[in-house]
Formats: sequence, C-alpha cells, structure tokens
Amino acid sequence: MDSSSFNQGLLSFLQRSPTPYHAVANLKAALDEAGFKQLDEREPWTLELAQGYYVTRNDSAIVAFHTGQHPPMSAGWRMMGAHTDSPCLRVKPQPELEQKGCFQLGVEVYGGALLNPWFDRDLSIAGRVTVEDHKGRRRDALIDFARPVATIPSLAIHLDREANSSRSINAQKDLPPILMLQGEQSDRSFRTLLLEQLRAEHPKLEALQVLDYELSLYDTQPASLVGLREEFIASARLDNLLSCYIGLQALLRADGEKPTVFVANDHEEVGSMTAEGAQGPFLQSVLERWVDGEPYHQAMSASMMMSVDNAHAIHPNFADRHDSQHGPVINQGPVIKINNNQRYASNSRTSALFRQLSESLELPCQSFVVRSDMACGSTIGPLTAGNLGVKTLDVGVPQLAMHSIRELAGAEDAFNLFQVLCTYFNQDRLWDSP
Repeated sequence: MDSSSFNQGLLSFLQRSPTPYHAVANLKAALDEAGFKQLDEREPWTLELAQGYYVTRNDSAIVAFHTGQHPPMSAGWRMMGAHTDSPCLRVKPQPELEQKGCFQLGVEVYGGALLNPWFDRDLSIAGRVTVEDHKGRRRDALIDFARPVATIPSLAIHLDREANSSRSINAQKDLPPILMLQGEQSDRSFRTLLLEQLRAEHPKLEALQVLDYELSLYDTQPASLVGLREEFIASARLDNLLSCYIGLQALLRADGEKPTVFVANDHEEVGSMTAEGAQGPFLQSVLERWVDGEPYHQAMSASMMMSVDNAHAIHPNFADRHDSQHGPVINQGPVIKINNNQRYASNSRTSALFRQLSESLELPCQSFVVRSDMACGSTIGPLTAGNLGVKTLDVGVPQLAMHSIRELAGAEDAFNLFQVLCTYFNQDRLWDSP
C-alpha cells in the first residue's frame, strides 16, 4: 500500500463514519472481509491460535485482535488504542422547537466542541435509532439522512456589530438548527420524520414507532485533500477517526505471529468513565477472557499500549501558544506526547521504542510538550495504563483546528504513523529488560 491509496481509503472511511456507530460498523465490515470472527460477550469464548477476532460493546466501541502463534505470557500483547467519538451536537430527546415559522431542533453539545464553525454549514443527521417492529420487538438500526437537512444561520453583522470582536455563544439559545419551515403541519414530531427516514433506509425493518435514539448533527462537506500540492487532509472527525483507520489497517497487515490488539473506545471526549470508555472494563475484560490468572499478569508485564490520538500542530498565526522547542509541524512526522504530570502516559522506555522503530524505517518523529503556563489535555493513554498496569506511549498525528467541525492534518503523517505501527505489531521483541 502506498500513501495515495492509504489516504483515499482514509477519506472514504471518514466520509462513511458520521457517528461512532457508523465508524464501528465500517470497522466490523473490514474485519469480516479479512476473516476475523465476531465474538459475543454473552457466550463462552474458545480462542484458536493464529486467528483474528473482534467484539463490540454498545455498537460504538470495538476490540479487535489476532491471537498470533506465540502465547501472550512470553510474547506480550502489542496493543494500539484510539477512540470513535468526536465533539459534536447531539439531538435532545424532545427536540421540537417551533419559533417564528421555523421548525428547529433542540441540541446538546457533546464534548469540548469549537462552536463558531458550526454556523452556516450544510448539516445532516445520523446515528442509532431503536424502534418497535410489527411483532413488538425492539430493534436497533443505523440512520443517516446523508444530505443537508439542517443549518444554523449566523446573525447578520448589521444586528450584531460586535460579532467580530466579542461574540460569545449561548449553547441553549444560539445553536438550535433550522430543519424546515413549519408550513401547515405545525404539530409534526421529529420522531415521525425519523420513522419516515427509517422506512426509506430499512424497508425490511417494518418499524412501527421510534422508541428512542442517539443522533448527531454533522457537516456534509466531504473529506478531501486540500492545498496547492494536496499536502493536507481536511475533514470532520479527524480526532480521532484518523487513528481508528490507522489502527485497523496496521492490524490487518500484522504478520499473524504475535498477539496484537486494536481497541477503539467510545466517550473519550467526555471523560471515558462508561462501559465502552477507556476508564471502563471493556479492554481488560477481553484480555482476561483470552488469558486469565497468573499468565495474564505475566502477559501484561511483557506488553505495550500505543495510545494514538492527534496532537496539536503549531499554528503559524498563533506560534506563541506552543513551547518554542516543542511545536510539531505538519508533515514532519508523528508526535510523541509527553507530560510530566502524567496527562500523557509516555515514558523514556516507550518513547525510545517508538523513536527506534521510526529510525529503522528512516521516518521522522517529533515531540510535543505543552507550555509550562498552560493546562494540558489528555487521552485514553493514562486511563488505560492505570487500569491495566501496561507500559504506554502517547503518540499521534499533528493537526490544526482540533475539535472544530472541520479539522486539518498532513497528507504524509498518517501514512508514516501507519508504517511505524505495522513494524510495532510485527516486532519480535518489545523489551530487552523488565
């Protein structure tokens, strides 16, 4: 695989994954095609050597792994983690707002979203819907309007003369998108609209009523290569579907000899303390069903986790927001993230391994340390390290406009990180000493 085909696959995955549910469905489809077997948490597991498996939770998080030909107790697990969720606007349970002839939706902000870029966009709606069918059964279905059905218009500059100097956004008042004009049907419910869309998308479902839903708004502008030389990837949800795609592709290209694991958790953007989140028991549960008791602890001591989540590239207009020695540049290589207050889980051993792998491939890598007078974000890395007691590295692709509705990364960096991860998954020996 070359960088061009890799990036085209990445753009397609981003476009087809407007929500965590769609992302996991697309990951599952790729794993099925590669011969991985789906496991059910409700059933007993019998795992075979040299076989790929995966298991999902809530249809929004997934753990995929290859058992390899060597036992984890001696070989260790080569693990890579990412997350499926991104900051966005989520539709409220009773969202109907009818104001001044417009039918609008009440929305709630999910995660630490940059809100200004959500205005004046062509928005669609996607997510999971639970329905009752004609036999009284509850059934889930994915839904995606897949076309512009909503917008949040800005207030004209003539009515807000301070908009360019001191504008603030009230999430309750300013963000409800317009779905349509009321017309003659002023009592139309959002669930009725959902039911119509479901019947169009899933005619065999025979849905009678919508019981509940988890729906997000998203920008319909396609993911694309931009720049005079197409140096950049511009898309929604680069944080962190880009890492999910890298992890999937690296796992699919593992040599099948070593035990390898790819986990994509949900709810990282809101703290991870859920059944599907990195602070929950999902990954540990999977690993304990693979190897239990004393061998589990032996395996963990020989293992490593790479927490892969995008890093803050240096912004040319705001270079002073970075430490002058640690401002990652787009397309200058993946970024090792370091924080001595343990907001990132990298240590000298794990970062040294990554640097060595990069050097063996003659690929660049960079370092990020937040300014000493600024607060540092975090990732699933410290949470996973704390839960499992595993050596962990925080690394990621440098990007701009993190948590915007449209983010920007380099067209070379993702492919470079993919190559390092492939080498990591196929590494004969992780640690020369305890």
